[in-house]
Amino acid sequence: MAVFTPREVVSELDRYIVGQDRAKKAVAIALRNRWRRRQVPDPLRDEITPKNILMIGPTGVGKTEIARRLARLAGAPFVKVEASKFTEVGYVGRDVESMVRDLVRVSVAMVQEEEQARVAARAEELAEEKILDLLLPGHTGDTATRERLRQMLRAGALDDRVVEVEVAAQGPAPAMEIFTGQGMEEMGIQLQDMLGNLFPKRHKRKSMKVPEAREVLKEQEAARLVDQERVTELALERAQNDGIIFIDEIDKVASREGGRGPDVSREGVQRDILPIVEGCTVHTKYGVVKTDHILFIAAGAFHMSKPSDLIPELQGRFPIRVELDALGRDDFVRILTEPQNALTRQYQALLATEGIELSFAPDGIEEVAEMAARVNEKTENIGARRLHTIMEKVLEELSFTAPDLPDREVVVDREYVRDRLRDIVADTDVSRYIL
Repeated sequence: MAVFTPREVVSELDRYIVGQDRAKKAVAIALRNRWRRRQVPDPLRDEITPKNILMIGPTGVGKTEIARRLARLAGAPFVKVEASKFTEVGYVGRDVESMVRDLVRVSVAMVQEEEQARVAARAEELAEEKILDLLLPGHTGDTATRERLRQMLRAGALDDRVVEVEVAAQGPAPAMEIFTGQGMEEMGIQLQDMLGNLFPKRHKRKSMKVPEAREVLKEQEAARLVDQERVTELALERAQNDGIIFIDEIDKVASREGGRGPDVSREGVQRDILPIVEGCTVHTKYGVVKTDHILFIAAGAFHMSKPSDLIPELQGRFPIRVELDALGRDDFVRILTEPQNALTRQYQALLATEGIELSFAPDGIEEVAEMAARVNEKTENIGARRLHTIMEKVLEELSFTAPDLPDREVVVDREYVRDRLRDIVADTDVSRYIL
């Protein structure tokens, strides 16, 4: 796990997310506290649990992005789940423990990738030897010929040669489609694992060119060199101590008046989530996982409800409350210009593949921001996601005609934006649907 000071965390998040300083500060402290806990002597270490965070703010202001970037920054396993997809036992929906199983699967994949990268050099050597064996059947003892062929292989002179490689046959067994209903996915996965262990893996020989065969053999050798028991052990430890679970739409299961009609299962969902957040033991296909030290970040808009509508026990498990600000015109201008992954940069890179040199004039960016803010006010406020809608509409014609366009330079200024949106903006009803 990477070690950052809180200031460094906020600085890194600033590269991708505009504003929301209070939320950034809260997650930076939570991340640093994980490192601090590791430095505490053993008897007390287990008693220190993460201070879970509740993010309150409208959609499209950066709640999910903050959590996702934080996990990527720390190299921590991360999963996002929607609380509304979980339902009380007896109702159709997902089992709440599946969020922990998903986290473990992500953790295993991360550790597997790291371990394969660690043995990549050795796997490359072994793959090269196997390619030479395939190119020289029956001549493995001829050292001089083998070395000449090795030099040709490294120089790319044999890239057009075709060899036969043994690969695993794709496709599950027919019996794997037994459980397909909602809420049964975990049982289906467990059944698949059991049946998969009972029957031997099928293999087939496939013809492919040398570069492709080399990559396939490299992957096979890397998988063989990696100790799967070590992968599982490290993955479970990382999920338990570094894992982050982001529970979105927590406000959708906050009971308001409660107790009658379709809202009857809301409190039941909260009570089912509660043991996971409090700390319990979950059985997964890789082993037992304790959730005591997983960091939970919950988020919701809370338009129709408020945090106090959550059951008291669940409220108490999210002691840090952070309110995120709604985004306005000035924020949209910054979002379009400052982040490393700004929409303007994305469109420039996309159209550069067609040989189009796209540039955005300051007044063009201001017009897009102004339009997004105005539409958010008139219709549903979806935050920065409105920029995607506006930008796609502004550049729709250019994206369509780019391959045939004679002029290779395009400047998006205020007039360009207004011209592309004139008909839509003129009709309020149309703009509600289109923008």
